[in-house]
Order: sequence, then structure tokens, then C-alpha cells
Amino acid sequence: MGNSYAGQLKSARFEEALHNSIEASLRSSNGDPQPIFTQLYLDPEPYPGNMEDMKPKADLHRREPPSQELMNGHSSNDLEELEDDDDSDSSSPPLPYLQTPVPDGCCTLDGFCQAGKDLRLVSMATEPIEVPAGFELVGAKSPSVPEHILVCAVDRRFLPDENGKNALLGFSGNCVGCGEKGFRYFTEFSNHINLKLSTQPKKQKHLKYYLVKSSQGALCKGPLICWKDCKSRQFSSSASTSKPSSSSSLSSKENGGTSGHSSSPFSLSDSPPTRVTQASSVFFGSQDLSRDCSFLKPLASTPGNKTLPIVPTALRVNGPTNGLGVDGRPPLLSPSQVSLGPQGQGYRTADLGDSPVSSAMNSGPPKKRHRSWHPNSLVPVPPTAIPVPAIRPIVCSPGSVLGVSSPQAPVPGVIQPQPVNAGDTVIVPDNLLSSSGVRPVILIGHGTLPYFYGNVGDIVVSPLLVSCYKSSQLTEKTLETLGLNSSQLLCVETMILLTLQYLARLGSEQIPLREELEQIVLKAMLCCPGGPAISPTQLPWLARLEASVSGGSVQVVVTHSSLGEGISESLRSLSEGPHHQQCLPTYVVIICASKMTGNEFCVLVLGKYQARALAEGMLTTNEFLKEISYELITGKVSILASHFKTTSLGDNLDKQLVRYQRRRKGQVIQPFQGDVTDYIHSQEAASMSPPSDRELLTKVFQIYPTQLSVARSLLSQVCSIADSGTQNLDLGRFCKVDFLVLVPPSHILVHQTAQRIRQSGVLVDLGIEDASSAYQKSDKYVVRLDGDVHAKMEAFMRKVKQNPYTLFVLIHDNSHVDLTSALSGSVCHGELQGLADRVVNCQEVLDAMNLLVLQVSCFPYTLQTRQSRISTHNEVHWPSKESLGVQSPSDLLYFGLRDYSRSLQWGVASPILRCDDAFEKMVHTLLERHPHLHSMVIRSYLLIQQYTEAMMALTSSPSLRDHITPETLAMVEDLINAPSREGSQGRGHMLLVRVPSLQLAMLARERLEDVRDKLGLQLCFAVLLGSPATELSLHRNFTNRLKAWRGCENEDWVPHTYEDLEGLPCIVILTGKDPLGETFPRSLKYSDLRLIDSSYLTRTALEQEVGLACTYVSMGVAQDPKKAMAPRESEGEKATTSLNEGDELERPQSNGSAATRASGSLAENGVSSSDVADSFQKPSTSSCPPEGAVTSDVGTVTQGFKQECDSLGSQLSSNSSKQSKAPPSLCSSSSSSAPSPSSSSTQRPSQSTQYGREPKPARVSPRTVIMSRAAYNLLAGESGSQLSSFSLLPHADVAWSSPLRPLITPNLQGADQSMYYRQWTVARQHHADYEAPPVPHPRRLLLSGPPQVGKTGAYLQFLRILFRMLIRLLEVDVYDEEESEEEEETSEVTTPINTQWPDIEEVRKLPFDPNPRDPKFRKASPVYTEKMPKCLKADFKQEGEMQTPAKRETKSIRLSRFAAHNAFHHCEQCHHYCEAGPATQLSECTFHAFTFCSSMLGEEVQLQFVIPKAKEQHFVFSQQGSHLESMRLPLFSTKDPALLKSPIFTPTTGRQEHGLLNIFHAMEGATHLHILVVKQFEMPQYRKYWPNHILLVLPAMFNNAGVGAARFLIKELSYHNLELERNRLEEQGVKRQDVWPFIVMMDDSCVLWNSHQPADCSETSDDGSTYTNVSLKMVLQHMETTPKISLYAMCGTRKWSSGLARKSTSQLYSRCHLHDFVMLNVDLTQNVQYDLNRYSCEEVDFNLRVNSSGLLLCRFNCFSLMKKHIPVGGNKDFLVKPKLMEIENPALISPSQYVCAPDSEQTLLDAPAQFLLERFLQSCSHRLFPKAVQNRNNPVLSIDSYLNISPEISVCYINSRPHSTNLNHQGLLFSGLLLYLCDSFVVSGLLKKFRFLKGATLCVISQDRSSLRQTIVRLELEDEWQFRLRDEFQTANCSEDRPLFFLTGRHV
Repeated sequence: MGNSYAGQLKSARFEEALHNSIEASLRSSNGDPQPIFTQLYLDPEPYPGNMEDMKPKADLHRREPPSQELMNGHSSNDLEELEDDDDSDSSSPPLPYLQTPVPDGCCTLDGFCQAGKDLRLVSMATEPIEVPAGFELVGAKSPSVPEHILVCAVDRRFLPDENGKNALLGFSGNCVGCGEKGFRYFTEFSNHINLKLSTQPKKQKHLKYYLVKSSQGALCKGPLICWKDCKSRQFSSSASTSKPSSSSSLSSKENGGTSGHSSSPFSLSDSPPTRVTQASSVFFGSQDLSRDCSFLKPLASTPGNKTLPIVPTALRVNGPTNGLGVDGRPPLLSPSQVSLGPQGQGYRTADLGDSPVSSAMNSGPPKKRHRSWHPNSLVPVPPTAIPVPAIRPIVCSPGSVLGVSSPQAPVPGVIQPQPVNAGDTVIVPDNLLSSSGVRPVILIGHGTLPYFYGNVGDIVVSPLLVSCYKSSQLTEKTLETLGLNSSQLLCVETMILLTLQYLARLGSEQIPLREELEQIVLKAMLCCPGGPAISPTQLPWLARLEASVSGGSVQVVVTHSSLGEGISESLRSLSEGPHHQQCLPTYVVIICASKMTGNEFCVLVLGKYQARALAEGMLTTNEFLKEISYELITGKVSILASHFKTTSLGDNLDKQLVRYQRRRKGQVIQPFQGDVTDYIHSQEAASMSPPSDRELLTKVFQIYPTQLSVARSLLSQVCSIADSGTQNLDLGRFCKVDFLVLVPPSHILVHQTAQRIRQSGVLVDLGIEDASSAYQKSDKYVVRLDGDVHAKMEAFMRKVKQNPYTLFVLIHDNSHVDLTSALSGSVCHGELQGLADRVVNCQEVLDAMNLLVLQVSCFPYTLQTRQSRISTHNEVHWPSKESLGVQSPSDLLYFGLRDYSRSLQWGVASPILRCDDAFEKMVHTLLERHPHLHSMVIRSYLLIQQYTEAMMALTSSPSLRDHITPETLAMVEDLINAPSREGSQGRGHMLLVRVPSLQLAMLARERLEDVRDKLGLQLCFAVLLGSPATELSLHRNFTNRLKAWRGCENEDWVPHTYEDLEGLPCIVILTGKDPLGETFPRSLKYSDLRLIDSSYLTRTALEQEVGLACTYVSMGVAQDPKKAMAPRESEGEKATTSLNEGDELERPQSNGSAATRASGSLAENGVSSSDVADSFQKPSTSSCPPEGAVTSDVGTVTQGFKQECDSLGSQLSSNSSKQSKAPPSLCSSSSSSAPSPSSSSTQRPSQSTQYGREPKPARVSPRTVIMSRAAYNLLAGESGSQLSSFSLLPHADVAWSSPLRPLITPNLQGADQSMYYRQWTVARQHHADYEAPPVPHPRRLLLSGPPQVGKTGAYLQFLRILFRMLIRLLEVDVYDEEESEEEEETSEVTTPINTQWPDIEEVRKLPFDPNPRDPKFRKASPVYTEKMPKCLKADFKQEGEMQTPAKRETKSIRLSRFAAHNAFHHCEQCHHYCEAGPATQLSECTFHAFTFCSSMLGEEVQLQFVIPKAKEQHFVFSQQGSHLESMRLPLFSTKDPALLKSPIFTPTTGRQEHGLLNIFHAMEGATHLHILVVKQFEMPQYRKYWPNHILLVLPAMFNNAGVGAARFLIKELSYHNLELERNRLEEQGVKRQDVWPFIVMMDDSCVLWNSHQPADCSETSDDGSTYTNVSLKMVLQHMETTPKISLYAMCGTRKWSSGLARKSTSQLYSRCHLHDFVMLNVDLTQNVQYDLNRYSCEEVDFNLRVNSSGLLLCRFNCFSLMKKHIPVGGNKDFLVKPKLMEIENPALISPSQYVCAPDSEQTLLDAPAQFLLERFLQSCSHRLFPKAVQNRNNPVLSIDSYLNISPEISVCYINSRPHSTNLNHQGLLFSGLLLYLCDSFVVSGLLKKFRFLKGATLCVISQDRSSLRQTIVRLELEDEWQFRLRDEFQTANCSEDRPLFFLTGRHV
């Protein structure tokens, strides 16, 4: 029976039935009442006969002999409960168990037999009953009438003896009613007596008691029948694993915080109770309902759908099994119920507050049983698997450690019995509440509570403090964390004294808080381990001593038998009447000092305020709102309402108002620009319009730096999810971003969010809507979590599935609201619950790989439990004020909860956080008068009266002033008078009154509006009801006024959000269970939270109420005003000036508002003045860009975030705010926020607007918050003595994981706070995370930040930069450089425009262009041709300038599906291509050496191949399969469209991650042979990143070589392989000429290939050609199918540039240099080699030699190649440094120091000789060839090689080989001669053919000094050239690095 007082149907019949039953029992009772248990016990072993095993552990230490009493049969009396309620409380309706149909005409009434005779003990007690010999009278229990015992006569032989043995099987019995005899089957007998069982009838279950005669001769209940079956009952696993029924929302409360759950399944209707027996966990027999309706009590654990109007106050059951006991039956209230250990399967540990009360308190009608009791009767209580109660009574000896450990460690799944002492029975006196005015609260302490019956609705049992006494259950690990060990645990006695001490020091206005006591206990443990031993005799004395300091507020009652005795005594004295009232203690601590059980105690709270606060605190928010609506509907409040019908002066309120209304005669108070005493006619007043002479102010959305940094943190978090290598997010595949915002069910919040989306322009930026539709469609992106959400979510999820390449972001805003699990969700106080869980945690959302869930919350604590679904790494916290650094004084600072708390220490006269003490006094008086009503009802009525009388006092009845609290009067006065003040233009303040109950809010609105109108104030201020469920409705007059201020043309405009009410004087009555995150306008000045009291005892509940007032304020008011602000300001000034770089001077004064320039003021989507765009720029750019342009030439730090918002350029036009017409709902206004005229233009960016031009920055002050005493104490906690709000339980849906934990400090913020809550809180059973998977979800993020700080703006900006990043991931920077064009058309020959392939004859006619025109050769020497341009266009560098390469032009290009990718690309199609499968480890690759002879190197070369198993088919191995013989080549004749014939070689270095080596997509997935050519030392890295690629590893000697060596070896290897394949295939009958001789040499930066279609002639000339992306496969196949391909030596493509599109390709083919991507015929070019020593220009050198050898190079101009700019790796420069590093930081070495005189003392360098030489020639050749500088007509002659000798010097290339084709040099004078490592083909005769200018210079380069001398002698150079000794040089290498030598001379 629940000790529930709320919602009790106090019908007379209920009282009557209860009393009849009690009286009947009492009359017949012959002894003391017996202890009564209603707990189900499970005991795996049969109950031991030896009672010693059952003793409490405390007794085991003493080894006393078992007392005789325990040994007799009565010891089992207390087991009656085992069987007691087997059926009566099963959770299903009574199903007849194989019952035969009842014969017609039989009686089926419960308690009567079928003959219609009464069998109930109550009525039979005094009837004479005939009992045949050998029969006994026994009592049977019927589940249908559990409060009655039915009398039966049963043969004694079938009953057990006192040891529970020797009962015969079977049954024999008679009906004592009608006298029918001889029932041989108990089933038959049970049918006859109408037991109506749902299970198989068993005598053991249903025959409960012997019946005995009392001293008066009346029959009464005797001892329990000792069935041995009682002692062992198998554990019913079904109950243990049963899931909560989906409809039952069982909630639990901790410390009475509020919660979003109804713990009662009542439907919404507040209709009179309808009875539904189905599925209730207590049944009323169906017939019996008619007369026993008195038992109908609201049940918290009913899974059914009872519709009862009110929830039980105070007691609720929580439990995984809907309050069922272990056997599927609900345990009833019992003393032992206070026990719960760690739970078995299917249950979780019930912590305190898991069930605020023993379950039975409301799971059924009371049992009335009285028998003599034995204080030391012991009963086993299983420590596990009882799902309901919250507290474990722990029995121990006086000094022992609190708690009992089982004799042996419990085996998992096996329930160990644990002894618990039975308490006794307490009768709650009638009319306790009425007579004493208090409903006592019993705080469970330690030990066994008695069983209560009688008027149980008038007491409340609360488990509030019980967890503080459970420290014995702490695990070793937790103790370690707390710095304790098990020896430091406190004993019960110390706990009792600590509790007393704590209660004694609580103020009269304070209530005990669990967290506070826990901290005291923890401190006690830490400071005095073990504590002093207190003997049982000392305890009462010490306890009374402790209590004596309390001044009578705490009393101690010591009993020796049981706690019940003390409780009974206290309740009796309480009910005995008012004469005790004066001296009532607030707390009575009842201590039971029993020798048997050790000390037990509990606390009886009798203080009226405290008892009420504790009882109300046990209700969830839903429950107390239901309670309130019940009180209003049933008229309980009528007494209170009538009290308020008179004014404080005793006049009739309504009459007085009507009288005043008549006196006014239709005149009203002037709405503005007048005094409260100025009356004008109502029509005139209505037509008054406020001046709108201020310029129209339009909003410009702006993102503030903090919002930007938060958005970036979110982005980097998303990137780290993608980079984690877990394949949870593949950012590379997405090309769009789409989103949906889920908000709590509030219309205003939907409008507000949609408006933010509109203003931010994010829909256009993401490309999901175009500019025209974005305005209308923004509503589609915001969805309320209400009944319609499922359809909208289904549509969204369909979109998610259909667009796999769009990344969707589901933003769950205010995600702490309603986190009920969908399983326990029910309709609750008008709100659907569990919706968020259904939407956000549904499997579809969790599985979608293209969906991120971002949960946004100001109170994220409920998302941060042990079961959290969000990884700690995925949390992004708003940066704290401290971390933001110094801000300029013009900035607005966020003023949040902590600032409110700190403001209490400012010591100013009118604090911004206040407690209205006068109001609290009035409330207390009323609370005492109306103990039956919920305190919020009383507070609301008083509040309405206060506002009513304040309005009257200011207008009609000044005499009322003294009866109104000063706070109320000041607020109302400000509200009425502000619009009339100078300069206010009719603007005023908003006053927010928070009334959580909708009914009370509607009442308040109706009442205040009525009074306002009667007083003639109807045009002075509006009264609005702010309900989440409805839109704003505002009177026409006020709407017109808002429109006038805005200059709004639109007729239909109405305010949709609170922000739209900016400047309107109004009272907003905000209702709803929780505030849902709506933003209030700047004109909100007062937040009245006087109704928020001790029902709000969780951190979230309390802080979200105060959060309503948080906002951005001016710098000066955010700190203590008394502190000197000067130093801070001066620092700030500096910051501003440096930031804006003198911008002040440039800008016209008219828009110099400092507040709008605030760079650091973050805002809830803060928006800035229209000039903010250019305010950050350098003065030079302060003229604003044209509409739409994006300013990117920005100088200061703040530009970072400007650019990220670049899409807003169009809205940023400077000073054009007047012209830019905003859509009507963007019309906005500014208003005053303080009475003084100076603040009439107050600014605050917080609420998403900032205004254009203001005369000067206005001061923005924090809002004033007026609170109830209880809430004020908690917020003032940081400064005061009491604990502060952040130490409270974070949210009602979570529970503390341990009774003790470290203190949470105020500076624990962000990540640290999250870690704390994740360690110390767990989700309760109805929480959506309760059954969360063990691993957090990878694609879920949490953004937390204080209320109203700007989170919406931050997440919208995140979407924007996420999109920008995805586009960047899909884009690539490619070189975009024009080729250097030839001066005039090189040839008259033009190939026919439309030829698909080149005609070899036509190509042969084309001249070869020897000049390297590719932009990468801009810094290379031009090659001389007859048609050289006369002037040089190169920009020459002076020597000594460091060779920092000039930045090359790039362009961002979107990747196509044919792109080559780097190692970061992952997709479904190609993962097998680049990633090793799980089975294929690196060991799967095989290493093969491949040796061949190189004529060029003159030695054998050994290359190593690394060949993955899958690629072995491309190679030929020897018969044994181990030796690599050759690489397979296809034939010319092979015609396979899917085949690519040419093997592709890619030389690569330093780019294992960034090289574009994944050409799967470029090849369209076709089979191809791709070989990476790598240096030996890099082979492991390349193997790691590209396990499926074939690697060709160069010998170690080439580790420092340049790219020339790689190209040389590729070509040598390929020719050698061609010969091997020709030999192999020749044996198979293939002609040698038929083997394919081409290879492709491709760089690792080739990314895209394009095909160029020449434009039709009809098109305009400026549109030369169009290009389309094509695949590499297409390009190669096109080239490979060229007719007569074997006659071409090399084919290639041109390089792409954006200019190509403008030029028409006049030639489809040309003969010129080919590089980067070359198809090379290794057969034809057999005798032309790459220079293996070269680091640069090796391709130009090779091309010139191929061409001069008479071979054909053909460039396909119809294709172009895009090369990606890769900043890392590649053949980058060596860092040239000294060989011996003596110098710490060497100066950079200039190229002129790369050479030195032989044997000189110069610093030798650590770099390859060839590299030094190339760099020296490139930079310093003007010294070697002074005559050649900028002289194009006299080039330097270079024989057999091309070296880059700087772009100023032209080179004429001549091939010395016989039969080579060379330039005609007749008549050409050369300005120099360059001989580089010349071979035997160069002879003196050749040199004699050339003519040189006078003073021409010579440079001869050789491998060493001797060969240098030999060359000079062999070529007879001394004949024509003059040498000097000092003209010999070497590269600056030491001798072991083999320097190169060169000699210079002059022509004579």
C-alpha cells in the first residue's frame, strides 16, 4: 500500500472499509502485533533447520547459543510473507486455472462459498463453527480479497507439524459456510470457496494460518502453517530477465530532483478514475470491485493503462520489472524492503533514489495482520535480484564496519540469503495531516523500517539519505579513487552522530540534501579513519549531546526494541493535537539500540517546510505537474482561491476593480510619452503610433570568433573520426552536405531556429537551396520532436539512403530535453516521451555511414554517463571566458550562471540575483495554512495577487503599496513607466514570469490581463502566455507598434519569436515543464523565478531556469563594478587598435559604434552592424567590395573567420544597410534596457542582432533574476555555507554510481567535468542510454556550451566549413600555367582538323621545336633555333639571391571519376586495389632479384622486384617457380579492348602517402601493369602504404641519385626485358617484331586527363575548344591504337592550362618536347639513354638526343594532362649543408660556394657532386659565359648534352654522333663552348667546324682531374683556347665524394 498522499481518493467508503478491517483484527488479537514482511525470499538451499546459520553476522562473532524462541515453530511465523502474496499480486489478471464453469445460480462473490455463505474471518470470528474430530480450522488467502482470510476446516493429517514435515500428500476438507463435507481435492475445494486462482491451486500456497481462539473466545489469525516448501523457492529466472514493459514508465528519483518521466502510467485525461483491472499489479477481484472501491489507489508500477487523475506523491517504484518481485509478483511494503544489493541478470544496482521508497508502498492494499512479535526473529533476505527498493538494511555489531558480507562469496546467479531483522508494525493515526498540519517524512537510515498501515497516505518514506550510509558497498577500486581503504569506513554509530550534527546545523529554511551529507561522510572518513569506537551505552548520550546544540530543532528518541516503537510514539504525540505545535522539533532522530541487531536509526522529519519540501522533491516534474492539475480540477484549491478574492486590505478585489473601471469612463492610461496619471480616450490611445524616425535597421548575420573556433573544433573532430583508420567515416566520397535540426516541441523555437538558418545564408552556401527559395524553405530544415516527427524523419532517412554521396548532419538541439528511452516512453502530462530516443538512436540512424549526429546541449550532463553513446573524444566544449584572452572593452561578454553566482560577492545595493524574502515569508504563512496543497499552487496564487495589487497600487489604490513586496512593485513600476521616459520612443522592458504548470500559467495570464484592462493599462503593456505548444498571440495594437518601430511595410507581419518582441513592454508568462532554449530579446530585464523552489533539486532543472536570463553584456558590468576597471580597459584599447590597424581614422563617424565592431563578441548567431565587413580590414581596403564580391586581401588575424563566411559577401556591403531591404521578418529594432535615457540604445549581439548606426556604444546590463529562497541558496552556494548547484545530481534521469565520490569543484568545466560525470553517474532505467551499446557511436558528436552563448551560430558555421572542406577534398590544385608561345606559326603544314590519329608522313613533315616550352622549364636555358625571339622575356635573378622557387600558378579543379588518387582515398570500388586484405599480410609479397648487364654502366645491375601474390601473373618464373625470368609483354596483334598493353612505370620518392599512385579509377578498373620505382631506403614505407603494388627497388648506390637514374634504369630494364620476351615468345612461334615495345613513364603527380574537341567553326573564336575529363585508359588506348605506332619513338600529351580552352588547337599533333607522361618505344630508342647522373632537365636532354638521332616524337594535342601541385616529396632539392657541422646555425650557402679551387681550404659540402654542379651552373653561369648573357644571337654551344645554364643564356645543342640531324650552324658565332663529360664521339675535328666570338669562353667538365687533362689534350683545345692555372675548379666535395672538375678558358 503506497504511503502516497497525492491522488488518494479520500472516499468515506475507503476509510470505512479500512477501519472495519483493522477493528476486526484488533478485537480478536491476543498479543502484540507480529512483525509482518511482504518480501519474497529466494533461497537456493532448503531452509536450514539450525537457526544459527541465519543469524546476522554480528551474532556470529559472539557465538551466542540460539535462543529458545528461535527454535520453536514460531520462528517461521515471519515467513508468512514468502507465500503470502503469491497470487494476490501477480502482475496479470486472475485467469481461472483449469476451472470448471461455475454451475448456474451459484454465488461467485469473493469471500463467499458457492452456496453464498460468508467465509471471511471478520464475519465468522464469533460464529459457532462445528469442527469434526481430527480437523483443524485454517485460514486461506484469496488473491481477490487479499485483506481477508477465509475460514476452512482441513484434516490435520494433511497439514505439516511444527518442523514443516510429515504432512500427507493430498487433501481433505470441509466448507464451514454451507457445511458441505468431503472435498478430496484442493482444486475442487478452491473452486467451491471462490479462490479464483491464476495458478494451479496448491494447499501449500493458499492455506496460510492456523486459526485460534482469543481470550474473548473470538476466532483470530494464529501462527503460520509451517509448509517446508516455504523455505526453499527456486529462483524464477523469468522475472529476472524480464524487460520493462514498454508502456510503463517507471521512474526513480534521487534527492527529489525533477525528471522528465512520469513514473505512473496514467493517461492524459484528467477524467474521474476509471478502473481497469487488466494488467495491474494489484488486482481487485472483479466482482468485489463494486464494494471495495476504497482500495483503488494510484499505482506507480502498473504497466497497464489506468486512467487515474493523479500520480502518487512521494512514493514511486522503480524497477526493471515494473515493480514485480522476483517471482513476477510485486513485493509489498515491508521493513526489509529497504534492501538491495548488486543485482542479478536483467537488473541493475538500485541506488538510492532508484526507488524512493519501498515498492510496496504503492503496490497494493494494506495487509492487516497482527500477531505477537519477536524482535529477534530472523529472516533471510536475498541480497540480489529484488528489483524494487532502494536501501539495504545492514545489521552489524556496534563497533563493526557497516554492512554484512555473505558468509562466502556469492556465486554469480546464485542468491545468497542474508539475515535481516524484522521490524514491527506502525499504525499511522487518522487525520494526522489535518490535526498536525504536517505530513511527516521518514528518512530511511540504517536498519529495518516497520510496516505501516492505517492512514498511510499521511506519511512519506524517503530514501533520500540512505545512500550516505551505504559506504560499505563501495568497491575497492572506488575506495582507491577516493584515497580511502576499507579500514576507514565509518561505523553506524559515527554515521548517526554525523547525521545528527548535519541536521542540527541546517537552517530553518534549508532541507537536507543527499550530496551535502555524502561530502560530510567522505570528509569524516578522510580525516579520522575508523573514528573513535563508540559503545552502545555512549551512543544515546552522545546523540543527545549533538542534538542539544540545535536549539530544539533536532530531538533524539532512543528505543530498545525496534525503530517502529519510536516512530509510533512520535506519530502519536504529533497527532494528539495542536498543544504540541509550538515546540515541534524539525527532525526527530530515532535510534534503536538493540543488543540483537546492533544500532539502527531513521529520521522523522516534522518541520512543516522541510517535510513538505522533501515530499514534493520526491516527485518528478511530470508528477508534480499532474498533482497540480489534479488539485485544480478537483477544486482542492477553492479555499485558497477564495482567500485571494480579497485584497490585502480586506476589500473585495473584483468589486473594487469594477468600481475603478466605471470611474475611468472608457479612458485609458496613455501608453507612452505620458505619465501613469495621464488619461486619454481609448480610441485616441489605440491610434497613437510610436515614432519610427530611427533609421530602418536590418540584421546582418555575423559569426563571432569564438563561434568560428568552436565550428573549427567540430570540424577537426569530424576529420579525426575520418582519419582514425576505422572506416567509420570516409570524407573523400562526399560532395554535398545536408542537414536537419531536431528541436524540442516548441513552436517558437522552430521559428527561431529557422530564422537563424535564413539569416545565416547556410542553405545557399551548402547549395541545397537557391537564393530565391531558401527564404521560404528554411522551415523544412527544422523539425519539432512531436507526433509528426516520425513522418518527417522517415522522409529524411529516405533522403539519406538515396544520396550516399551527400554527408548528412542530424543536429539534435537541446538534446538534454526528454532523454527517456523509447521503451519506457509514455504520454505524460500532455507530452509524448521517448521520441528523441526513437529518432536519434534508431538503428537506421546508427547504421547510416553518411550521417553524422551532432547533439547540442547547454546541460549535457545527462549525455555524459557511464553508458554514454558519445565518445569523450567527440565532445566539443565552448571555450571558457578565461581561455578567450583579453578582449577589447567595447566587446560584449557572455554573462552566465557562474557570473550570477559570483555577482553575489559584488556587494552592490541592488544585486542582479535576488531572493524576495518578503514573498517567502508570505508563502510560509500560507503553506502552514494549506498543508494539503502543493506549494507551487500556493506560490502561484500569491504571485498573481502580488502582480495584481502592484498594478492597483500604481494606479488606483496607492494604499496597497505596503502590502506588496518591494521586488514586485519595482518590476511593475518599471514595466509601466519605462515607455514614457525621455528618449525611449515608447519602448519598454519585458518581464518574464516562469510558471511551469500550464493550468496555473493560463490562470495567471487571464487574471493579469483582466486586472490590467480594468485598470486602463491595456495599451501600456502586453500579457502573453509563452507556451511551447502554441504560437505567440499578440494584440493588434502591440503588433502595430512593433511594425512601426521596424518600419515594416508588410501588413501580415506578426511576431513569431520572443526576439521579435524587442522593445515591447510586456509580461511573458513562460510555461512548460522545462525551458526549451528560446532566446529572449535584449529588452528582457527581469526574470521572475519565484515559483522555482525545492522541487528543482537537480543541476539541470535548476540551472536551465536561471539560464533563461543568461546573455551577453558590456565588458564593464560583467565584473564586479566596485573593482577598478582602468587597467583592463587600457589593455583592451591596445588590443582594439592593433586589431583594426588604424581603421578608426578611415571610417566615417556615423557608424563608429564600438559594440558593433566587436571582434570578439560571440553571439547566439550574433550579427553585426552592416559595416563590420570592412571594419577588420586594413585601411587601404576599407572601401567595401561590390555586392557579391568576397574580400580576400585581408591583413589581420580576424580575417580567418571572415573568409570562412565569405559567402556572406553580398550581405556585407558597407554602409548600405538603408538600401538593402530585408524580408519582413528580419525587421528588427533596438531598445532600452535600463531606465536611464542613456541606455535607450542598448546593444547586445547575444540575441542574434546587432544594429547599424548608433551614436555611441550603449551599456548592456545583465538581467535581474528574482528567485525562491531554496533556489537562491543553491546558486549562492559558491559563496554561502550550503552546497551549490553544480554539486547536485546532474539530471533526474541519471543516478550517482557510488554513494561517495570526490567533490566536484566549480572550476571543473568542459572535458574534466565530462570525465567526472562519466565516472560517477549512470543512466537510470528509463534513460535512453540505459541499454546503450558498450562502445560509443563513432559518428556522434556533442557540442556543449552555456545557455544563449551562440551554439546555433556555431553549428551553422560548422556545416558551412564542413561543406567547404569536402569540396576541398574533392578538389585538387593543378598547375595552371600557359606554355610559352612561339612568336609565329612554326610551319605552314597544318594537319587536317578532324584526323583521329596522326599520319606518320604528315608528322614527319612537321619541324621539331627544340625549345622546352613547358612552364616548369621557365628557369631553364632556352634552346637556340633559327627563329629565336629577338628579346628575352625572362626575369633574371641576381646571383646570391637564394633559389626560393617562385610560387607557381595553380587552380583548384574538382576531381572527376577518372582521377588518380593518393593513399588517403578509400572507396568501395578500389579498396582491394590499394589495401591489403585481412588475410594477405606483407609476407604475401615475394622478393625477386633481377640482374642484367648495362653497357652504359659497364657492370651488372641487380634490381629487386617486390611482387604481391595477386600480381604474379604478369611475370614469368623459372620451372622451379622461384627465379624471376621476365615480365610478360603483349603482342602488337593482340586485340583486346579491355587490355592496356604498355606497362606503366612511376618513379617516386618521398611520396608514399601523397603520390597519386592509385590509378584504379583512372584506368576505369581495367587490368593494367603498374610498377612503382622506388629507392631502396624507402621501400618499407611504400610497401606499407601500397601493399598491392609491384615495387621495383633501385640498388642502394642510387639512394642519393636524381630522377635521371630512375629513368635510365627503367629504360635499360625495359629494353633488356623486351629482348628476353622476344626470345621466349620466339620459341613459341611469335615473330620478334610482334612483341609490344612500348612502356609508359608517368610521374606520381599526374591527376587528370582531358580530351579537347576543337570548337566548330560556327562558334565564336574566343571559345576555342571544349575539354572533357577522360580516363587514362582511354588516352593510352587511343595512343596504342595509332597506325604505324612502332615507327614513333615517343608519344605524349600536352600539359593542361586554363588558357587552352581559349585557344583553338590549330595542330592536333606536334613534334616537341615530351615529359611527365610519355609512351616510350624502348626498341627504337635502344641507343639513346637518359643521363643517369642528372637531377633536373633529364627529359629535355633525352628528347633532344632522341630527336637528333632522327627518331620521331609526337605530342597528341587533343589530350591534356593535369598535374597536381604536391608540396611534399618528389625530387626536391637537397638541403646543402657543410660536411662537418662545426657551426650551430650555419648561414645559408649560396650556389657560388658550390664550387671551389682544387685543394682549397673552403668549406666542403655534404651533397652529391652532380647536384652541386647543376645548381652552380643554373645560378652562376653568367660568370662562366659573360658574352652569352642575354645574347640570343650568339648561343653557347653544348655538345651531346643539354644543361641548364640559367634562362639568360641560350644553348645550341649539337649531337656529335654520325648521321645525326643537327641545326644548320653556318654563319653562327657562338659565345661559349660547354663540354660535359664528353665521350669518344667528340673529336677535335668536330670542334674545328664551329666559329666563336672573340672573348668567347669555354667550360670543360670531367669526372676527375686526370680525365680533365686528357680531354684537353685529346681535343687539342690549347690550340684555340687559353687556360690559366687558377681557372681550374672542382665541386665543393671531399675526395671520397668524388667531386667533378672543370676548367675554364678564353678563346684566342
